[in-house]
Amino acid sequence: MKTIYDFSVKDRKGKDVSLKEYANEVLLIVNTATKCGFTPQYEELEKLYKEYHTQGFEILDFPCNQFGQQAPGTDESIHEFCKLNYGTEFPRFKKVKVNGDEAEPLFQFLKEQKGFAGWDPNHQLTPILEDMLSKADPDYKQKPDIKWNFTKFLINKKGQVVARFEPTASMALIEEQIRKELA
Repeated sequence: MKTIYDFSVKDRKGKDVSLKEYANEVLLIVNTATKCGFTPQYEELEKLYKEYHTQGFEILDFPCNQFGQQAPGTDESIHEFCKLNYGTEFPRFKKVKVNGDEAEPLFQFLKEQKGFAGWDPNHQLTPILEDMLSKADPDYKQKPDIKWNFTKFLINKKGQVVARFEPTASMALIEEQIRKELA
């Protein structure tokens, strides 16, 4: 059975990193952006990281500029922005594409394992974003593609994708799932 450990990615400096390096850890893989309405989630992600990192939890941050060009700049400038504005310490990787023919193979795999299951009903999308997604593709809700920045995939210690959280998911729900996987 294929797991995320079968993939290698590039760190922000372009060096190959085998995800086997994260074997036996619980991972949260996130596509992010620095100029997005969800960018303040970096603060909550860092809080989760500080709380659970010593227990075998890691966040892998993949900047993505596919959604409204909201991750401009170089990999290094994105990294500096996140450290300066949100104090992030978790690993950040090279900017990637998460959808389309040029999507990073890791994200193709993640979407195959956990497709789009809907938005958090307690956090409605802005009408502008909902309208934009619907105009771009009226059937977008039926497709596994990543819909926006800050989509998160939870990986268990065996390298299997166990959950997908859309940007609207509450951090309390995500934290609850992380605790279950660490137990």
